[in-house]
Amino acid sequence: MTVFMIHKKGKRAARSNQCTSERQISITSDNRQKERKKERKKERKKERKKERKRKRRKEGGERERKRERKRKKEKEREKERKRERKREREREKERKRERKKGRKEGIGRDPSHYPAFF
Repeated sequence: MTVFMIHKKGKRAARSNQCTSERQISITSDNRQKERKKERKKERKKERKKERKRKRRKEGGERERKRERKRKKEKEREKERKRERKREREREKERKRERKKGRKEGIGRDPSHYPAFF
């Protein structure tokens, strides 16, 4: 059984030699239960704290992965836009070539618009 010295004012001291006005008491089983309960509560609190820390760390990693995925998607979209612009430029060049070709062959001209040449 654990024995504590209790000061008259009610302050607890573990077997203090300095205090002369102390009386020795033993903690009853009821008090022991209270002590155990407090200990368990402390343990649970510590455990919860650790759990929160773990969760936060894990969550932080999850957030980072999410951001990374978002960045990848954005990069992919940007690449696709670039490709599309390139294709569009190629189409435009092709159209210009066709127009030029048509002009050389005389296609697409209406002679009535150019009476000076005929």
